[in-house]
Amino acid sequence: MRYNTIYHPLTATPFRRNNFYAEFAPSKELQSYIRCYWGTENPLIQIENYDALELVIPDTCVDIIYHIDYTNNTVTGGFCGINDCSFHAHDNGTVGHMISTFAIRFYAWSAYAFADDSLQSTINGYFDIGSRFKWLDKIIRPKLLELKTLQEKASFTEQVLLKRLSDVRENAVVNDTIQNILINKGSLDIANLAKESFVSTRQLERLFHEYIGITPKKLSNLIRYQFLWRDILCEPDFDVLSAVHKFGYTDQSHLLREFKRYHSMDIHNARIMAFKDVGNIQDVFV
Repeated sequence: MRYNTIYHPLTATPFRRNNFYAEFAPSKELQSYIRCYWGTENPLIQIENYDALELVIPDTCVDIIYHIDYTNNTVTGGFCGINDCSFHAHDNGTVGHMISTFAIRFYAWSAYAFADDSLQSTINGYFDIGSRFKWLDKIIRPKLLELKTLQEKASFTEQVLLKRLSDVRENAVVNDTIQNILINKGSLDIANLAKESFVSTRQLERLFHEYIGITPKKLSNLIRYQFLWRDILCEPDFDVLSAVHKFGYTDQSHLLREFKRYHSMDIHNARIMAFKDVGNIQDVFV
């Protein structure tokens, strides 16, 4: 896998860093598979927060999420498949309990490499971690009450995943097609993608359902949306008409309609949300 150097999908609030949410970068060896580890930096007391609903947009990633309750000595969580629509998430902790969150954010096409089973039919779904990652859950879950900081959890998980690298399951056609989609920023249709990979469109769709849980066309559209979202945030002179040409949208209406469909709001309001309470952002985009 080579595409981690050209593609870094963003959340709806990519600049957010606080006691409740922090990110930890994977090692160089795992950068092609993992976008980041995320969660609370240290355990904290769950407070009542009526504004805790968080917008989650399609970021072409899948997450294994653990919720650790140190008061009850329990660890719960789930596996989130790839999403093709936005939704609102909320805190799961019990008010007054000492809690933390730890999550592994895989690129949607790389999670299969570490999975026990196919990712077919996981789109927009939330599943028991053991249904797809039983081996990993069996090792990580017992350690999470013992490991307190995000860095400790991420470092332990890193070692577990690195040991598994020699046994990962990958498919050359899927990898090459993903690389092609990313290089072209999601603008190629499925016929061209299949032609470039020397397979039929039907076979390519079957492989994508097996390895990712989504069609090549839908994934291409989501990747194009993510490239657009990055430009919206980091291009000071962002221009919609220029973006139409750059990303291969039919026209301005097509771009605006597709962005709103995935983001649940227009570009203006999406930018306001992304930059809310932002201090220094110069090191965010890498």
